[in-house]
Amino acid sequence: MRLKGQARISWVVGFALSMFMSIAIVVAGPPVAPTQKQKPNIIFIMADDLGYGDLGCYGQQRIQTPNLDKMAAEGMRYTQAYAGSTVCAPSRCVLMTGLHTGHCLIRGNARIPLREEDVTVAEVLKQAGYRTALIGKWGLGEQGTTGHPNQQGFDYFFGYLNQRHAHNYYPSFLWRNDEKVPLANEVPNEDAVGAGVAVIKSQYSHDLFAKEALDFIDRAKDGPFFLYLALTIPHANDEARKKGMEVPDYGPYADENWPEPEKGLAAMITRMDGDIGRLFDRLRQLGLDDHTIVFFTSDNGPHREGGNDPEFFDSNGPLRGIKRDLYEGGIRVPFIARWPGVIASGSVSDVPIAFWDFLPTAAELASAEPPQDLPLDGVSIVPALKGRPMDTQRTFYWEFYERGSALAVRRGRWKAIRKNYLRDQTELYDLSKDIGEKRDVARRYPYIVRRLERAMIAAHTDSEHWKFPGGRLQEFLNQ
Repeated sequence: MRLKGQARISWVVGFALSMFMSIAIVVAGPPVAPTQKQKPNIIFIMADDLGYGDLGCYGQQRIQTPNLDKMAAEGMRYTQAYAGSTVCAPSRCVLMTGLHTGHCLIRGNARIPLREEDVTVAEVLKQAGYRTALIGKWGLGEQGTTGHPNQQGFDYFFGYLNQRHAHNYYPSFLWRNDEKVPLANEVPNEDAVGAGVAVIKSQYSHDLFAKEALDFIDRAKDGPFFLYLALTIPHANDEARKKGMEVPDYGPYADENWPEPEKGLAAMITRMDGDIGRLFDRLRQLGLDDHTIVFFTSDNGPHREGGNDPEFFDSNGPLRGIKRDLYEGGIRVPFIARWPGVIASGSVSDVPIAFWDFLPTAAELASAEPPQDLPLDGVSIVPALKGRPMDTQRTFYWEFYERGSALAVRRGRWKAIRKNYLRDQTELYDLSKDIGEKRDVARRYPYIVRRLERAMIAAHTDSEHWKFPGGRLQEFLNQ
C-alpha cells in the first residue's frame, strides 16, 4: 500500500506538471528562433539641415528633443559621424551608393539622376528579401528618369522627387510611386517642379510622412523591411524668404521672446522628435522593437536660410562652419543608432564614420552581398555598433561643387581643407586639440599637408559631370 501511495502521489505531481507546461505553451505560443539569427528590420531616419548641436543629447539647451535624447540613452551616440557632403543631393547620393564624393555620380546640387548601373542600398536589401520604402525627400532623380526611387530598389515611395519642391512644406502635390497625388494646399506661384509658397495651408507634408511611415511599418511588420525616412525638417522654404520656417504652430515655443524664424526652427525639431517617439511606440506595440535597428542623423550642417540665424541656438555646437562649408560644422552631424539587446544602452562612440559606411553596414546586417563591380569607399560599422574596435586612421574625403571646387580630407587627427583648390592654400587642423578648427597649423607641419594633398589626388576621379578646371587636380601641388 505504501508503494502504491507513493506511485499515486508521483502520478498526480507529474500530471500537474504536464498540465502546467501545456498551459505555459498555449500562453507563450510556439518557440521562437533567436532574434539574432533573423534579419533585422532597418530604419534610417534622416533630418534635413539639422546641426550637430541641435539635439539635447549633443548639448542643446533650449530646443526640446526628449525622444531623440531617449534614443541616445537606449543606444549609441556617435561624436565623429560625417555626412556625405555639405549639401543635400550629394550627401544622399553618398548614403545610397557607399561611394564618397570623389567617386560617386552626384557631387553638387545639380539635378542629375542616378544611372541604371548605380547600385543603391535599397537594391542590395531588396535582393536580400527586404521590403523597401522611401518616405520623404529623394533628390536623386525625377519622374521618368533612371534615378526614380522605384528604379533604384524602392518598392514604395511617397514624397518629393525634387529637392526644390521639398522646400515647400505645403505643396499642391506629392508623389506616390509614379502617381502625382494632389493635396488640399493652394500654391499660386508654384514653379515647374512644385516649389513656391502656399496661400492655403491645409496639409503639412511632414505630418503626412509621419503617418506614411507608421502605415508602412504596419504593412511590413512580418519583415524584414527597410524604411528610409528622409524628413525635410528643419530645412527652410527658401522661396518664402524670411518666413521660410514653415510649421503649423510654434508648439511649446509660442510664448517665447524669440524671433519668428527661431520659434519655427525649434517647433519643427520638436515636432519631428514627437513623431520619432510615435514611431518607437509603434515598434513596441507590434513586438518589433528588439528586432529593429534604427539610425538617426542629418544630411549636413545647419542652415542660414528662411530668416534663421544658426548662432541663436548654437546649432553647430563647438564646430566651425555651417551648411555649404567643408569645415566640421558643415559635415559633422548627429548620429544615433538603437537596437535593444545588441547595441549597449547609453554607449558613446568616438570612432570616425561616414555616410558611405551605411551600404556595407546594411549589407552585413542583412547577410547580403554588397556590389562587387565597383569597390566601395565605406566599411561596415557593425563592429563599432557592438562596441568592438575599428580602424580610426582611415582616410575620409569630400569634394563640393557650388561656388568653386572645395576639397577636404581627414586621416586620423589631421584634417586638410582647400576652400578653392586653385585659388586658396591648403589649411591644416589637428582635430584632437582643435575641434573648432580655429588654428591653421599648415606652416608648422608642411609634410602633413603634402601627405594629405596626395590623399586628395588619390581620392578624386573625374566623372562626366564633375571635373576640375583643366582636368588636372595635381596643379595645386606645383604652386
